[in-house]
Amino acid sequence: MRRRPFLSILLLLLLAASATTPTPAASSSARAAFACAPGGPATTLPFCRQSLPLHARARDLVSRLTRAEKVRLLVNNAAGVARLGVGGYEWWSEALHGVSDTGPGVKFGGAFPGATAFPQVIGAAAALNATLWELIGRAVSDEARAMYNGGRAGLTFWSPNVNIFRDPRWGRGQETPGEDPAISSRYAAAYVRGLQQPYDHNRLKLAACCKHFTAYDLDSWGGTDRFHFNAVVSPQDLEDTFNVPFRACVAGGRAASVMCSYNQVNGVPTCADQGFLRGTIRKAWGLDGYIVSDCDSVDVFFRDQHYTRTAEDAVAATLRAGLDLDCGPFLALYTENAVARKKVSDADVDAALLNTVTVQMRLGMFDGDPASGPFGHLGAADVCTKAHQDLALDAARQSVVLLKNQRGRKHRDRDVLPLRPAAHRVVAVVGPHADATVAMIGNYAGKPCRYTTPLQGVAAYAARVVHQAGCADVACQGKNQPIAAAVDAARQADATVVVAGLDQKVEAEGLDRTSLLLPGRQAELISAVAKAAKGPVILVLMSGGPIDIAFAQNDPRIDGILWVGYPGQAGGQAIADVIFGQHNPGGKLPVTWYPQDYLEKVPMTNMAMRANPARGYPGRTYRFYTGPTIHAFGHGLSYTQFTHTLAHAPAQLTVRLSTSSASASASASAASLLNATRPSRAVRVAHARCEGLTVPVHVDVRNVGDRDGAHAVLVYHVAPSSSSSSAPAGTDAPARQLVAFEKVHVPAGGVARVEMGIDVCDRLSVADRDGVRRIPVGEHRLMIGELTHSVTLGVEQLGA
Repeated sequence: MRRRPFLSILLLLLLAASATTPTPAASSSARAAFACAPGGPATTLPFCRQSLPLHARARDLVSRLTRAEKVRLLVNNAAGVARLGVGGYEWWSEALHGVSDTGPGVKFGGAFPGATAFPQVIGAAAALNATLWELIGRAVSDEARAMYNGGRAGLTFWSPNVNIFRDPRWGRGQETPGEDPAISSRYAAAYVRGLQQPYDHNRLKLAACCKHFTAYDLDSWGGTDRFHFNAVVSPQDLEDTFNVPFRACVAGGRAASVMCSYNQVNGVPTCADQGFLRGTIRKAWGLDGYIVSDCDSVDVFFRDQHYTRTAEDAVAATLRAGLDLDCGPFLALYTENAVARKKVSDADVDAALLNTVTVQMRLGMFDGDPASGPFGHLGAADVCTKAHQDLALDAARQSVVLLKNQRGRKHRDRDVLPLRPAAHRVVAVVGPHADATVAMIGNYAGKPCRYTTPLQGVAAYAARVVHQAGCADVACQGKNQPIAAAVDAARQADATVVVAGLDQKVEAEGLDRTSLLLPGRQAELISAVAKAAKGPVILVLMSGGPIDIAFAQNDPRIDGILWVGYPGQAGGQAIADVIFGQHNPGGKLPVTWYPQDYLEKVPMTNMAMRANPARGYPGRTYRFYTGPTIHAFGHGLSYTQFTHTLAHAPAQLTVRLSTSSASASASASAASLLNATRPSRAVRVAHARCEGLTVPVHVDVRNVGDRDGAHAVLVYHVAPSSSSSSAPAGTDAPARQLVAFEKVHVPAGGVARVEMGIDVCDRLSVADRDGVRRIPVGEHRLMIGELTHSVTLGVEQLGA
């Protein structure tokens, strides 16, 4: 979402042209009233009457605008309308994992020098804790509203990013909840609820935005970039992979906005795809809000993709498809001409504005002075609070994934981790991230309240620390790297912590990776330190994407390995708290860690999820990948041990047909409502009575170790098509699919019961090759840790 330079110049010219309209002053101590302030020019008009329905108020405002005024409201830097007392508004603010100044809507400074920086999303996802995700959203919402009140932010935040992390090279995978549709869906809904906090009949505290719809997960690879990429995607993969989190974000989280992406899908730019925007997002999923382009996407599909002949045709294509707001100046520049040439109508423009203005109404932006509203009390004292910073620390701790913890070479009766301050008094902290600050917060980040580096975190536990970077930077290239100094530090220490990994110069927006190995000479540094160290060696990896660390995993001199994502402002303390046992790790990998040779078999441009053995294509993600891994999706160790006992789950369940399907039996046989391909059958989800159709699963989790700990209970589903030869034709169901998960804290020696309900139509259905969801009839398996439970789904007979 980076605006191109020449369009920025156009944008500045447009801003200059509208400079006479009043806009909120970013330097003011309080946010100026957006409209309808007492004594203003519009206070008696219907759109200012809070007693009227929101849509009626929005219609009244739009009806009072001239065409020229309307088109300047179709872009992110919307111009004010002075005669109606409406100030200008910047729609583009960001809050991916904390209030961010990546977009122009947020300006740090004055009473708001920074905001709480939570772990990057990929790390927070590893916590597998939906309650945590919503709490982070709520904290960010408080800080964003406070900054709005202080004139430093907007109320429309273009977060979260819920694209599926399909390919391990993707530079923006760090922004997402990972590769699994179920985790991404639940994250999306939870974070959106936290940000928006709906109240009082559809009012919002903030407006969230789910991006980037859809099949967007390539920035720049092999000569192809996101501005020119046509993602060829099957209906099946759209239905059961790429669109799943967006549906949850809109239908479950009730997000106020969706952002369409730069790429084409099957030859059509997503921002000009009427089937996607009007059909899927608004009609099928029920979006109550607006659809916005990724920045300059409309210009991209006109100038770069040459999808339309003229600029006016591009305006018509995107407005008729259902776009409401353009991040960029394109619609402001060309919409008037498009209307004049009858490419698009005034009614099309009005429809777009009704969607955006209604969201502003829901946010209270036409209710006069924000200070008198329900969130008017929030201010500078509500940003970087102790509670929010404690939550950032807790989130960072929960995001740590323990990948390796071997028995000590000298103390074979116990695992090396956690280290003991009494036994490990002198600790060497080495590696390019040993004293990391900015690298810990990843991308789309703001200015943190403070940093605790890994070096500072370890220093709080050790009597003395010895620090040597070992590499000049993360790239660690060239002959003059200070590896020898790091090796000497390890020789002096009772234990050595090596903090290595990636950063935004290796993986970022616009920068996809070309290798899964550690950059430069980092692996050489790690191996040399491990060989020389007199005490235990703990490797800590910061990254968004997976890394091929087979060398370290197989090296017996490397005793423990942690993956910490980009852990946010409190990352250093969280790392040290785990290493020294103050916190028992419970994170799980939200992505598969592949070996380096995976890249040779899988071009980034191949969007197919399912394996194709005939062509040597191994498939993608744990759901379809058929090859070896460095670490499997869901891997993560603890300092204690947990066992599972199934307390309750049915062995059989009946799928009943919907009333409309049953009434059709007079003219259609049961076989017409079932996938009658022998030897198996499947019921179309559209024909099933889905309400209340769930599989209750109750699991007792016992902590059989000697440490308290948190444990994520993961429930995987194997459909009949994956477990037997009796497969409904064209389903190609995943080898296994996560269908439920819950995080539970269990004291040492204790037992906790986890109760989950698995929606049959949503979670136990599979998509066929046409993208139609079907519920296979027969034996479904649920796998929970060491347990496997079978549930046989039957179907009622028509006419019974």
